[in-house]
Amino acid sequence: MMTLYDCSTAPSPRRARIMLAEKGIAHETVQVDLRNKEQMSESFRAINPHCTVPALHTEDGLLLTDNAAIAAYLEARFPEPPLLGVTPADKAEIASWHWRVEFEGFLAVGEALRNSSPGMVNRALPGPHDYAQIPALAERGLLRTQHFFDMLNQHLANKTYIAANQFSVADITAVVAVDFARIVKIKPTDQHPHLLRWRETMAQRPSFSL
Repeated sequence: MMTLYDCSTAPSPRRARIMLAEKGIAHETVQVDLRNKEQMSESFRAINPHCTVPALHTEDGLLLTDNAAIAAYLEARFPEPPLLGVTPADKAEIASWHWRVEFEGFLAVGEALRNSSPGMVNRALPGPHDYAQIPALAERGLLRTQHFFDMLNQHLANKTYIAANQFSVADITAVVAVDFARIVKIKPTDQHPHLLRWRETMAQRPSFSL
């Protein structure tokens, strides 16, 4: 059985949890306590030297240490239901929007949080190395997040899903990014009716309660 190295309070491994749930894949879970920096311990470094979660240990001995690799592996091995698209055109549209959601949304929130949180002093980037916070990047991250909400709201005006008229990994990452933004005190408002309607639709999927 696969093993997911997880942290129940962190956004990045939530993306992997949702994908595993959507595909109905049984797996074991090992919680990694990020608050107490268990990811930096020698025991976890022996599992994942990148000192990050999620990490997925597959049944055939692979260790996948990022969401991109996890999504690609799970889609190839368990193609139903498809979450990265089926036709070449759909695959391209989903990949494009997924990249945009990750860069403009998910990473923007991380930029705001990691460069402002007192608990992340010298931890402005994930991984094995320490990096000092840059307050100006926190301000930029907040602005980027607001622009992301506005862009996504406009994009969803006449859409049920973000890309290719189907539920996909782009929706998974977008939901996690939108929910993650609450930690920097940004959330959709009445000025984002399409974003709110889409988020309510996503909430009906059992996987998003994870």
